[in-house]
Amino acid sequence: MAPTQLPAWSALAAHRDTSGSVHLRDLFAADPERGSALQFEAAGLMVDHAKQRITAETLALLTDLAEEADVAARRDAMFAGEHINVTEDRAVLHVALRMPKGRSLIVDGDDVVAQVHEVLDRMAAFARKVRSGQWAGQTGEPIKAVVNIGIGGSDLGPRMAYRALRPFADRDLKVRFVSNVDGTEFVEAVRDLDPATTLFVVSSKTFTTLETLTNATTARDWLLGGLGGDESAIAKHFVAVSTNAEKVSAFGIDTDNMFGFWDWVGGRYSMDSAIGLSLMLAIGPEKFAELLAGFHEMDEHFRTAPAEENLPLLAGLIGIWNSNFLGADTLAVLPYADDLGDLPAYLQQLDMESNGKHVDLAGRRVETDTGPIVWGQPGTNGQHAFYQLIHQGTRLIPCDFLGACQPLRDVGRHHDLLMANLFAQTEALAFGKTADEPARSFDGNRPTTTILVDRLEPKTLGAIIAYYEHKVFTQGAIWGIDSFDQWGVELGKVLAQQIIPELEGQEAPVLAHDSSTNALIARYRAARGRTV
Repeated sequence: MAPTQLPAWSALAAHRDTSGSVHLRDLFAADPERGSALQFEAAGLMVDHAKQRITAETLALLTDLAEEADVAARRDAMFAGEHINVTEDRAVLHVALRMPKGRSLIVDGDDVVAQVHEVLDRMAAFARKVRSGQWAGQTGEPIKAVVNIGIGGSDLGPRMAYRALRPFADRDLKVRFVSNVDGTEFVEAVRDLDPATTLFVVSSKTFTTLETLTNATTARDWLLGGLGGDESAIAKHFVAVSTNAEKVSAFGIDTDNMFGFWDWVGGRYSMDSAIGLSLMLAIGPEKFAELLAGFHEMDEHFRTAPAEENLPLLAGLIGIWNSNFLGADTLAVLPYADDLGDLPAYLQQLDMESNGKHVDLAGRRVETDTGPIVWGQPGTNGQHAFYQLIHQGTRLIPCDFLGACQPLRDVGRHHDLLMANLFAQTEALAFGKTADEPARSFDGNRPTTTILVDRLEPKTLGAIIAYYEHKVFTQGAIWGIDSFDQWGVELGKVLAQQIIPELEGQEAPVLAHDSSTNALIARYRAARGRTV
C-alpha cells in the first residue's frame, strides 16, 4: 500500500492543515518544558528536536505512520539477513560489519559475523605491520604514505572518517585520497611522495570501476617509473579491497594482500568493512574497533528502543514531516566541527543515492516526494555564505546542526566562540526577530535539529554515521522504496563507454548521438587537435 493511502498519512495531512503553521515562538510559550521534553539521548548522542515544528500530537501521528508502514518489521528483516534489496535479490547487512566477535548470524547458509571478523583480523595484522615498519617497500624502506584509490562509497567513507579522526591518527603517516578520474587529483596527491615509501590501497569490489582502475593504472605507472620498472614492486606497494581475485592478480597485486567484502555490503554503507583499510592504517586497529563499537551501539538502540525514544526512527519521521507535509525540498547538514567537514558530502551519497527513487518496491510510481537534497558545509564558514537564504529566503530549509562539547584541540576561546555560534543560529532560526524595517525582520519558524556529543571520538563518529544510516532506512521504509539499489548511476556509465573511443580515436568518428552531444564531441576533438 502506498504511504499516502495509510490512515496516519491522512491524519498527518489534517494535522498539518490545522497546526502546521503554528510558530515555534508559540510552541515554546505554551510549554515551558519543551526544551527538555524533546531532547533524546543514546549511544553518546544528544539529539534536540525542540526547535522542529512539531508537537506531541505530531510525534504521536508520526509514530502511528511508522507502525502502519510496518517499519519495525522491515528493520527486523534487515537485521535477520532477509533479502530486502529486492531489485538485486540481496540481503542488506552493513549492521553485521560491526557486530562483536562471538555473535552469530547465519545468512544463506554462512555465518556472516565470523566472515567479517576473519577479514577484520587480517586487516588488523596488516595494519600493525605497516604502522610498525615491519612491512617494507621494494627498497626495504618502511611505508610513510598511504594513498586510497576508490570512488563513491570506496572514497567518501574513509575520506570523511580520516578527516574526522585526524587527532587519533599517526600523523607521521601521510594519508591521501584519490577518486576523481580528473588526473589533477592524482598528480596533486602524489606530488610530494616518494614511490619507495608509498602504499596504494585500491578499493573496487569488482576491480572494474572505470575511475578507480584508471587511477590505479596511473599509480602503477608512477610507482614503476620511480622504482626502475621492476614489476615485482607492485606486490609490495599495492593492496586491494576487492572480491575479484582474477583481476586483482592480473593487475599485479598479490592476492594474499586482497581484503574482501560481500554483495550484501552496499558501497555507501561500506566504510566499516575492508573499505576502511586506509582508515585503519591511519588510526590503528584499536581505534577502528572503537569506531565499530559506536556503530553497533546505535544499531542496537535502533533495533530495540521503543518508537517514542528511538533516535534514528524519530529523525526519519521528522524528516518525513518536513519534506512531505511542510514542503521542504532540502536538508542542510551543518557541522560546527572542522573535523566533520566532509560529513555533508558523505551524507549526500548516503541519503540521495539511497532514497532518490521514483518507484516503490512493487515497481509502481511513487505518489509523493522521496529523498531530500542534502547539502552543507562546516560552521562558521557557512554563516558567511548561504545562511542568508536559510534565515530570510522564501524556501523552508530544515537544518541539522552538529557539535561537540569538548574540543580535541583546545585553543584559547575558539571552541566557546564556535559553539556560541551554533546555539545562536538555532535560536535565531527558530524565533526570528521583528524590526521596523522589513529588510531587517526575520520570520523565524525555521526548523532545526541539534546533535551534540561530548567529544568527537571514534566511537561517537560510528554512532553518528549509524544514526544517519538508520534515519535513511526509516524514510525509505515509510516511502516503500528500495533504499539499497542504485540503478540511477548506471546509464551515464554505459553512455560514457560509448563516447570514450569517439574522443580518443585519431580518425573522425561517425557520431549518432543527439545534435548537442555530437557538437560537443566535435568541439572537444577540435580543441585536442583530432580530426573532426
